[in-house]
Amino acid sequence: MAVRERFIFLGEAGQQIGSSLDHLQASRTLAEVLVPRLADFVAVELLERVAAADWAPASHVVDATTLMRRVAVVHDGEPGRWDDTIPEGEALFLPDDTPFAEAMRTGRAVHVPRRALLVVPLVARGQVLGTFKLLRKASRSGFDELDVAVVDELARRAALCIDNGRLYRREVQMVQELQRTMLPAEAPRIAGARVCFRYRPAGQVAQVGGDWFDAIPLPGCRLGIVIGDVMGHGVTSAAIMGQLRTAVRTLAMQDLRPDQMLRHLDDLAQRLGEGCVATCLYAVYDPVDRRCQIANAGHLPPVLVSPYGETAVLRVPSGVPIGVGDESSESFETVEFPVADGARLVLCTDGLLEHRDRDVVEGLETLRGCLADTGRPLDRTCDDIVDVLTPESPADDVALVAVALDGIPKEDVAAWDLEAEASMVPRARAQATAKLLDWGLHDLVDTVELLVSELVTNALVHGAGAIGMRLIKGSTLLCEVNDDGYELPRLCQADANDESGRGLQLVSHLAERWGTHRTDLGKVVWFEMLLGSP
Repeated sequence: MAVRERFIFLGEAGQQIGSSLDHLQASRTLAEVLVPRLADFVAVELLERVAAADWAPASHVVDATTLMRRVAVVHDGEPGRWDDTIPEGEALFLPDDTPFAEAMRTGRAVHVPRRALLVVPLVARGQVLGTFKLLRKASRSGFDELDVAVVDELARRAALCIDNGRLYRREVQMVQELQRTMLPAEAPRIAGARVCFRYRPAGQVAQVGGDWFDAIPLPGCRLGIVIGDVMGHGVTSAAIMGQLRTAVRTLAMQDLRPDQMLRHLDDLAQRLGEGCVATCLYAVYDPVDRRCQIANAGHLPPVLVSPYGETAVLRVPSGVPIGVGDESSESFETVEFPVADGARLVLCTDGLLEHRDRDVVEGLETLRGCLADTGRPLDRTCDDIVDVLTPESPADDVALVAVALDGIPKEDVAAWDLEAEASMVPRARAQATAKLLDWGLHDLVDTVELLVSELVTNALVHGAGAIGMRLIKGSTLLCEVNDDGYELPRLCQADANDESGRGLQLVSHLAERWGTHRTDLGKVVWFEMLLGSP
């Protein structure tokens, strides 16, 4: 090979090796460009921590205990000839008295002319990454000085590409791990609804974004569902996503209307800085009233599937994205839809629908087609949607949330309007007892009677206007007492001589959970009991 040809070869080979952002693929390409131009057999072996893109600190010691991994084997012999002798993917150690260990310790190529063997270290940024060996058949002349110089230069270029790919893989792993820790591990189990999540990160770190989703149990057996997409990609977007998801969880417990939720989230995003811009859709499903409230901040509209398989893209005003800073009071709007038992609500990010050969409109139509068969289990439906609409390594994040809107049976809900007078306390207690006995919850009667008395008395003394009570038998027993007053009761420490202040302490002690929240007409104080608990 003439000198000019070797320079051309170096340029072409370097471009091929550097075309991949995967360090293992770069290693294989290195071997492929050398066979048969400069060798008949090439094997690339990387340090195990390099091959695995491990975060472990680098070691400057190379000895017989250094674990290696053979990541590429390329030869010009018949297929499979070396598979058993030198298998690709094999873990190995380098004996101290070998040219391989010498090359890695010294950082210089080792030439063994009598065997037509050339061992070249891969060194980048002062760190040894591994080594590769070249062999020629006996029928071919050995390596000369120019061959060694060419291979040495190619090794420097390849080592940098391999190290860049390793660092890139680290960043991918870091972003994906950051997203995994910030996204819900599993869907909550609540009465009247079943939730299924699916998430597939982008195939390249440059495209990994800030898609997020969540399902949040709310007071009154309701369910909050959120999905969003932070503008931009990479670590910053993933971090912003985590902040917004945490904020949504915190705001949701204040029992805000969806449009109010988005306004608060928008205020937070503006305080986080100009780069915090995201689309977001928030829905609240009430399995008792069988209604769904939805507000949108520039996100894709959801799809509602009837119990009979009819699909419709819900007409929800698109609103402006979170963080844009629209001061208009109408930037977000809550719309309400009735939903039948057995319906399904599906939310997704644009990564599911958009593709280089498909726009959002076409994607929505394909999604609707996948949702038409309501006979499949919810999990299977979600799997099928992701398989049909997304490639294995998508160009953008993919997030999907599907909710089966089962509703809570009407016979498992009881509600009463109470007169604001002292006699309502024993009546409320008796009504609750009768309903518990009707439901067969005999073990809960004594405790619930006591706690109902406390909440109804509290509403009578500290509330205002109309008073109501509701019992819901779902995955737990929920008791709610509402009135028209806006001042929320607080749990406080009562002294021995105090005549009041012990009611909520009793509720806190005996109930599995309790809480308060404001409504448009006043407030609700509630407690939950585990079914079957004493």
